[in-house]
Amino acid sequence: MDMFEDAPTPSNQPEYTVSELSGAVKRVIEGEFGLVRVRGEVGRVSRPASGHLYFDLKDDRSVIAAISWKGQVAKMQVRPEEGMEVIATGRMTTFPGQSKYQLIVDDVAPAGAGALMAMLEKRKAALSAEGLFDPARKKPIPYLPEVIGVVTSPSGAVIRDILHRLRDRFPRHVLIWPVAVQGQACAAEVAAAIRGFNAIEPGGAIPRPDLLIVARGGGSLEDLWGFNEEMVVRAAAASRIPLISAVGHETDTTLIDHAADLRAPTPTAAAELAVPVRLELLATLEALSARQFRAIAQGAANRGQRLRDLARALPRLDSLLAQPQQRLDLWSGRLGGALGMAAAKKRAGFERAARLRPETLLALVAAKQRDLQASAQRLVDKGAVALERKHGQMDKWASRLEPALGRLLSTAARDIARDRDRLSALDSRLQAAPARRLADLTARLEQTDRTRLTLGYTETLKRGFAVVRGDGHVVTGKAAAERSAALEIEFSDGKLLLGARPAKKGKAEGGDTPGGRDQGSLF
Repeated sequence: MDMFEDAPTPSNQPEYTVSELSGAVKRVIEGEFGLVRVRGEVGRVSRPASGHLYFDLKDDRSVIAAISWKGQVAKMQVRPEEGMEVIATGRMTTFPGQSKYQLIVDDVAPAGAGALMAMLEKRKAALSAEGLFDPARKKPIPYLPEVIGVVTSPSGAVIRDILHRLRDRFPRHVLIWPVAVQGQACAAEVAAAIRGFNAIEPGGAIPRPDLLIVARGGGSLEDLWGFNEEMVVRAAAASRIPLISAVGHETDTTLIDHAADLRAPTPTAAAELAVPVRLELLATLEALSARQFRAIAQGAANRGQRLRDLARALPRLDSLLAQPQQRLDLWSGRLGGALGMAAAKKRAGFERAARLRPETLLALVAAKQRDLQASAQRLVDKGAVALERKHGQMDKWASRLEPALGRLLSTAARDIARDRDRLSALDSRLQAAPARRLADLTARLEQTDRTRLTLGYTETLKRGFAVVRGDGHVVTGKAAAERSAALEIEFSDGKLLLGARPAKKGKAEGGDTPGGRDQGSLF
């Protein structure tokens, strides 16, 4: 029989198109696995320009293709990395175009603390290799910042602790940048806050902080994971403003602690590291002021004593000129006698020559007169030269002595004037201090007296109360009132005296009252 001529065997099995079969498989898989949690190791991670994330989940025998859309990736707190062991939450579906099934992942969590710590150590090693944790790049913390920027949650107890501690130690101007301190938005908001504070220009409407504090309370490793993100670490390392990290408690350590310029064990400790204690600074300032005052007073006393010592060591002008004047007087006295002796000697020679002939005598007299005049002129010139030389020396000494004395006295006068001005300023402050102290004590005394009057019993009497006294003592009970001979009642507008009463029968010294009846009790 010809095979092409045989009729097909009839069958009731339905026939499906490829699309119908793919759709049926898709509905079955999505219906059975609408929400699943899959544990496995991440492999072959790919993130194209579209923003979607493609990766594999595998174990020792099987592999499942996984995909997270762009919006789901933005919400992930932990990004899957190759080699991590994770627990992926999502739904199963199929991709008819390639006849395969895949897992649409909504969230990824580490499969345990060991995996999370392994990823943390890997990231720490990579960032440390880039030099982000190098101690040489850390900036010094300012001693007393004017403005402090705080990056934390505005509704938690951390910001209240920081503000309270700053107010106790040294109040400063604080700028708060509110951020989420855990969850999916934590890392992006903290990094943006650090960059935002650094973007503030000095001298603008908003003051630029001198110091930043990134703070958060304690929590688990997953709660603090936002501060381990790479974007936060890079923002802290790139900050031009000194930064203190105060994330978690003392035993908690995050990557931002290594990138920050200083790590504080707690947020309260960060506030203590940011500012000094104001009272300690005031005490130190007072001690330094006292030392300065003592140093100024001692310096003035030392300079005054040195000036007096130098003044005593300087010779007097009369003693400097006495010896030259004495020599001048001696030479002046000897000059007159020498001239007389020379004239007498010449006169004797003239008399001897008078017996000679007139011509010879006249010639001799003329010669002697010339010699005498020459000798006298030489003697006068020599004395004048010597006298002029001594006068020159005396003028030279006098000209050198006067400027030296002037300079010394001028320097001493300037030092004394400067010290006098300083002492005057300190004296004015010292005189004003008792007045201010007395005014403060007077105000406190007046306030205490007003409190005493307010709490006194006279104010209580004005509210309708009264004070009862008996026999000079305050009566507080019925028995004491019955024993008192007279009662005095004090009201707010005056006192009322109740007359004397006899004692009870049998106990008074006089026995019964006149008339044989006892005095009744007022009460």
